[in-house]
Amino acid sequence: MRILLAAVITLLFLVGAQAQIPSKEKQVRQAVQLFYDAFNAHGFGHAAEYTTDDWNHINPFGGWARGRKVVLKELREVHATFLKGVTDTVEDMNVRFATPNVAVVTVISRMSTYYPPDGVKHENERHIRTFVVVKQNGRWLIMQDQNTTIGP
Repeated sequence: MRILLAAVITLLFLVGAQAQIPSKEKQVRQAVQLFYDAFNAHGFGHAAEYTTDDWNHINPFGGWARGRKVVLKELREVHATFLKGVTDTVEDMNVRFATPNVAVVTVISRMSTYYPPDGVKHENERHIRTFVVVKQNGRWLIMQDQNTTIGP
């Protein structure tokens, strides 16, 4: 009976502890999901709601854009050309907290077919993207992301 009682108390403690974590994690995930929603809608007009002013973006071709204005210029250009109509679907998302105000998010996603400027067809391609998400003024915002192609 004592073992059962101890197990129930431990379970309740763990459930209570887990209930606190998902709220913060959910907010971090929401910031990252807003990025993917904007990607798939090909409209980044609300980027200030989920990115910092000094957002850095490293694309899968090795380009490094620094600052939200520069990143958005690049994203608008590629989404008006070779990424027009392309979707990127999240398959897995992992959140780890480096500090109470900094999270590292790793996302595996799958992109629909596209042809970059070199003309090589990219079909059913998977990507791994790492986001650094920070809490500023009570909101979780993407500060940095790096996207790497990992193949089909």
